[in-house]
Amino acid sequence: MLLKYFYDSALAHASYMVGCQRAKVAVVVDPGRDIEQYLEMATREDLKLIAVAETHIHADYVSGARELADRVGAKLYVSDEGPAEWKYLYADQYDHQLVKDGGSFMIGNIQFDVLHTPGHTPESISFLLTDQGGGANKPMGIFTGDFVFVGSIGRPDLLEAAAGLANTAEPGARDLFQSAERFKQLPDYLQVWPAHGAGSGCGKGLGSISSSTVGYEKLFNPTKNGSPVGLRRPNISSLDACPTTWMPSPATNPSSLSVKQADARRSPPAFCRQQVARSST
Repeated sequence: MLLKYFYDSALAHASYMVGCQRAKVAVVVDPGRDIEQYLEMATREDLKLIAVAETHIHADYVSGARELADRVGAKLYVSDEGPAEWKYLYADQYDHQLVKDGGSFMIGNIQFDVLHTPGHTPESISFLLTDQGGGANKPMGIFTGDFVFVGSIGRPDLLEAAAGLANTAEPGARDLFQSAERFKQLPDYLQVWPAHGAGSGCGKGLGSISSSTVGYEKLFNPTKNGSPVGLRRPNISSLDACPTTWMPSPATNPSSLSVKQADARRSPPAFCRQQVARSST
């Protein structure tokens, strides 16, 4: 198995390529707007990039999922969790599989098991990775997206603060608490691969280290009341204000369920100006 880490410091965004070297295929987890880095890595490692897996609908950057589907025919593995209004409206335009809690899919000999981990957003999922090709029958790690970070946990208030969806912060916090309780049940040895690092507005006080373990985060992930798995009542009031560079509504985010036929390459949202300025549109 091959695992490659990509980091965009301007957005504090982490993405990953997982490759099965036996089958010579690869998937990108939470791809950023600049897809050339993944295509170049796949070529360098003699892998065919066949899929994209997304942990949730992103509000702070334009996902590269649609462009990878356009360019190389990558199959999209996206969440079918959450209420009806939280769906990937563009998925039907491409080869895709809607995934739910308890489901799984294979990339070569590598198994991805799906966990529904809402709180940051209603449809958020995490992926447990098991390297069956390497002889493993238990997972090695978990791609947590914006659920659990190194030293932090995903913010449950951003739908209300950034998208103007009233009365979603408190229910999001309750969902986040339940997701954190579920995280507590995972084996301590699992590696944690989050979608953001220090400087991201998706959490509070994110660490600069690129990965962690479930056991370490259980012990030391700080929140107002201790670790995320020890929260009794998630404290929203202690969070910083929503980043001013984010769009006031996800309806203008081409990577969101509210895309409504928008095209990322024609109309990049304001919160992606830094990244779009560095990439071809």
